[in-house]
Amino acid sequence: MEFTIKTKINASAKAIYSAWLSSEGHTNMTGGAATISAEVGDRFTAWDGYIEGENMELKPYSRILQSWRTSQFEEQEQDSQVEILLHEVDGQTELTLIHRNVPESGEHYKKGWDNHYFKPMKEYFSQ
Repeated sequence: MEFTIKTKINASAKAIYSAWLSSEGHTNMTGGAATISAEVGDRFTAWDGYIEGENMELKPYSRILQSWRTSQFEEQEQDSQVEILLHEVDGQTELTLIHRNVPESGEHYKKGWDNHYFKPMKEYFSQ
């Protein structure tokens, strides 16, 4: 399964990119503890260890590609991939999230991205 979600956040692409790839920033903008870096090949965890993966490709301030799985994935299921595209227009950033290779049982992740990422990020960057 694959899906795409778009949202607009009142922040620069640089601010979003930097927060996403920083342990402190990721933790603060989502509300769940994260350990992450801005280095390709580095592993990360988010949401208190519920999410884990690896930074696969990084293009500063415009694109993040990560392998991604949650503790709900079955052991035999492959990692999914999350691609974040950031496009800044007039002081706001359109964030496009493409989630690929999601297990068929993963329809709930669409709602999870909105509730556990986009809503808290909008609140965080509005302060």
